[in-house]
Amino acid sequence: MTIETITTENLLLRKLTPEVYNFIFNTFSEADIIAFLGLESQTDFSKEKDKFEKGLTTYNRSFVNFQIIEKSSNEIIGACGFHTWYTEHARAEIGYALKDDRFKGKGVMTEALSEVIAYGFNTMKLNRIEAFIGTNNVASLKLVAKMGFSKEGLLRQHYCKNNFMEDSVVFSLLKSEYLQ
Repeated sequence: MTIETITTENLLLRKLTPEVYNFIFNTFSEADIIAFLGLESQTDFSKEKDKFEKGLTTYNRSFVNFQIIEKSSNEIIGACGFHTWYTEHARAEIGYALKDDRFKGKGVMTEALSEVIAYGFNTMKLNRIEAFIGTNNVASLKLVAKMGFSKEGLLRQHYCKNNFMEDSVVFSLLKSEYLQ
């Protein structure tokens, strides 16, 4: 199986889809899966295996995620992509994370998201990209503003983090806005 990779100036963005997960979990050894996905522990492997076994998609929902790989070291340093893609409605929720503070504040996520957003609109044919960000996540709030997202509102007690319900600020970027 050939796995699509987007190349930027400093990064490789390796595309992970339900089909890739099916391939690796049905073909690779546990050790190879851990290495391929850049997992750091047996617990991380168990979580990924559990997600795979419970099903990654439904009839109208899927995902496209990208591993962020630093070109110079070939190290998997994070991920970004569309973890909730409503295929019938041409919209998806974007998510992103870096594994290590060493890579934060260096423009890595700006470089990665620029390509992933373009991929969403141009290849996935999205009309709308959504972002839900915790009210205290200053770096992400700045990032989506920099990427042209518009603030739409607040979802109260929207998600649970460390056993605490937190609010999410809702942002969106429409294809028509992206094209301007």
